[in-house]
Amino acid sequence: MVVTAFHRRRHHSHGRLIPAISAVSGALLLLFAVFSFLAPSPTDHEHLRQHLVLNNVVVNAGVSAFRVPTSGGRLDRDIWKSKRAKFYYGCSNASKTFEEAQSITAPKRYLLIVTSGGLNQQRTGITDAVVAARILNATLVVPKLDQKSFWKDASNFSEIFDVEWFISRLAKDVKIIKELPRRDGKIWTPYTMRVPRKCSAKCYQSRVLPNLLKKRAVQLTKFDYRLSNKLDKDLQKLRCRVNYHALKFTDPIIEMGERLVHRMRMRSKHYIALHLRFEPDMLAFSGCYYGGGDKERIELGAIRKRWKTLHGSNPDRGRRQGKCPLTPEEVGLMLRALGYGKDVHIYVASGEVYGGEETLAPLKVLFPNFYSKDTLARKEELEPFAAFSSRMAALDFLVCDESDVFVTNNNGNMAKILAGRRRYNGHKPTIRPNAKKLYRLFLSRVNMTWEAFASGVRTYQRGFMGEPMELRPGRGAFHENPATCVCEDTKAKEKMELGPRKLGKDAESATRKDVSEVVDDQNDNDDEPEWSDPDDYDDQNAPLGKGLFNGTGSDEDTFLSEEPELEDMLSD
Repeated sequence: MVVTAFHRRRHHSHGRLIPAISAVSGALLLLFAVFSFLAPSPTDHEHLRQHLVLNNVVVNAGVSAFRVPTSGGRLDRDIWKSKRAKFYYGCSNASKTFEEAQSITAPKRYLLIVTSGGLNQQRTGITDAVVAARILNATLVVPKLDQKSFWKDASNFSEIFDVEWFISRLAKDVKIIKELPRRDGKIWTPYTMRVPRKCSAKCYQSRVLPNLLKKRAVQLTKFDYRLSNKLDKDLQKLRCRVNYHALKFTDPIIEMGERLVHRMRMRSKHYIALHLRFEPDMLAFSGCYYGGGDKERIELGAIRKRWKTLHGSNPDRGRRQGKCPLTPEEVGLMLRALGYGKDVHIYVASGEVYGGEETLAPLKVLFPNFYSKDTLARKEELEPFAAFSSRMAALDFLVCDESDVFVTNNNGNMAKILAGRRRYNGHKPTIRPNAKKLYRLFLSRVNMTWEAFASGVRTYQRGFMGEPMELRPGRGAFHENPATCVCEDTKAKEKMELGPRKLGKDAESATRKDVSEVVDDQNDNDDEPEWSDPDDYDDQNAPLGKGLFNGTGSDEDTFLSEEPELEDMLSD
């Protein structure tokens, strides 16, 4: 009976336990279904959480193996220079009809300008100020640099640029003085105004000249991209003389920059310079999402609110349209696919990278020879520059400009001005990502072989490698594509193409030709998105946080085309 009673109790317990287990299991399944429905679905950007395999070592956990070789492989091109670059050269001399400054400068007519933004944005303002003074037949007062925006750099012109060189180098083009003279023994307060973006020569003559004739001294404020891309040839060439010859950094900046370049050269014959824009404020401004979940959305969303008039963003659309900066990992994969192996040395110019070392880790695995000015120089060497954002940016500018290959993960300010400078100075390789096309490759790479991925990268990067004639004359900002100032040595080119065959008389006579006059059917870069930069937005009351201190954006190339056209933001 005892045994029978025990069995009854056990059977009774089982009878109560089974329904309980079923109820709990059903509740858990229902809860899982609810969470699955409410949880955000993996976006196109979750590929950043996928793995990278290098030398059979998994860098990030993933589903399947995507094996990246350590070498760049064998390609049919020289990865360090363009074979056609030798047929093109910078040509910015004035024509014989371009009168000298002393014969055209009107007496008691003074133009002052106040620049805006970071180093490179101010550089374009200074360049255009010289041309504006020439249009107005005015004497230019050495420009004032922006000391009020979030860069908060108190440097004046002479602390960044060699002012004596600037004045003397342009003496035949524009009369330049250091200060506005006193008027009747008193400080002269100039008339202040602003001109619209892309203001043409006629625009200056109709808007500014009447005030100059009346007030004698006019100051143009927030002077960035206030001059049209479309000017006559002599004025365009003057732009180049200013930008590429007259604007020289001060000796201390040049000496420190040369020291950094030398230290890179001591480590390797060739090096790549990477301008990496991946700061929190840059990503917040772009509205892009990089797979960091709610933490990323909350952090970047809070920063984005500092620009009070930005509309809501569509991260997926921005990515698809190529309007988002590449991640450090994506840059590394692009470079490996383009033929740059693990032994290549990279100098990285960047500010605070969102995600820190975790974000940089895949790039450092791909390219362990990874340097910056902070790793190449001692703290005491950088101390004279460290408190001044524009001077620190100038050091990065010099190292990037001297690199064998310049790479950018964006098409923003510094990238554009260096691209133009490198075109002018011999078409040194300049790699700009074709982000719109590369996006799909990065997204689907785990389902591809490395060979297929690399082939796709090389195909999509045609026309984005800094080769001559990649951009049609007049396309993009002039500072990015100074076609008027790039000439072609047609005689040398034809000799190479024809070999020992004898050249005709026509070829002998046409030895030099402006690239701006060449009709070419090369890649027209229709895939290239329009970009802007947080620097261009200029909400001076918004503390954006740390970033790389530069800026060159373009009045015509903005990267948030759906955003409102605010005064002094993207365009007028």
